[in-house]
Amino acid sequence: MSNYVATIDLGTNTFHLLIAEIQPNRDFHLIYRERIPVMIGRGSINQGFITPEAEERALAALTHFRSKLTSYQVPSERVRCTATSAFRNANNGQELADKIKRTTGITVDIIPGDQEAEYIYYGVRHAISLSTENSLIMDIGGGSVEFILCNQDQVFWKQSFEIGAQRLLDRFDIQDPITDSNVDALQNYFSETLVSLATAVEQYQPETLIGASGTFDTLSEIYQHRSNTEVKESAPELPLTPDAFKQMLQDFSQMNRAQRLEIPGMIEMRVDMIVPASWLVQFVLETYQIHSIRISSYALKEGLVTQLAKRFS
Repeated sequence: MSNYVATIDLGTNTFHLLIAEIQPNRDFHLIYRERIPVMIGRGSINQGFITPEAEERALAALTHFRSKLTSYQVPSERVRCTATSAFRNANNGQELADKIKRTTGITVDIIPGDQEAEYIYYGVRHAISLSTENSLIMDIGGGSVEFILCNQDQVFWKQSFEIGAQRLLDRFDIQDPITDSNVDALQNYFSETLVSLATAVEQYQPETLIGASGTFDTLSEIYQHRSNTEVKESAPELPLTPDAFKQMLQDFSQMNRAQRLEIPGMIEMRVDMIVPASWLVQFVLETYQIHSIRISSYALKEGLVTQLAKRFS
């Protein structure tokens, strides 16, 4: 029998499937990965429910993932499916999780933000060398943003904030292009909301911002096009420089949606959310005086695989 495990990450924007083969030394080799832009939080994320249309998209995606798990013969006890912000905060989140179980046989575990942050740390640590210097990991989802202050050996502090890119879009009625008053409102909101992060940053003095997941993947993709840099699709670390990011932020903020969509490397799912998400990255870099950026292509789902690898190797 193959030594396969699988993780499914039900994010607010994207559902991800990873299938990996466990190695004898608690490592793993990725066999198959797929992502589907389900956009489960669209139109209702700040109202605390998942729309019937989003439920249909979710069930279709999980039915498809179920067929992949069957074709790769991954045993049910070796599949871990987690749901995050959109499920956590929706009054019908558990109801949808139950429907998924009845329809596909996949058990959905709705995890708290603190646990989400922990798995993100495991994923990032597996992808890149964190060294003994303190770093700030930042994972921007559609529903929540996780911050982890850490080094290679330990997590010093972690917290999940319900300020994901889809929530910011819905809350602030962001114009296209974004206006100065939109930017001011966002920055005031970040200052008020991230007080505990500011305190932790002051204590642990991170040298580097490590971005993980969707927004940072897209920023790197755009950077690679602009700089004629190529990395393998399976690369655990992706390139981006602070100067290149600042130029992108300026471009995103001056362009309308159609113009942003023309940027090589931009994807339609992220064309609106990348504006407030990038202003959040800028706020973190500027407010906490962080001058170095790295990007991990591993995050929550790979962190879950590391835990399955420990269990089944």
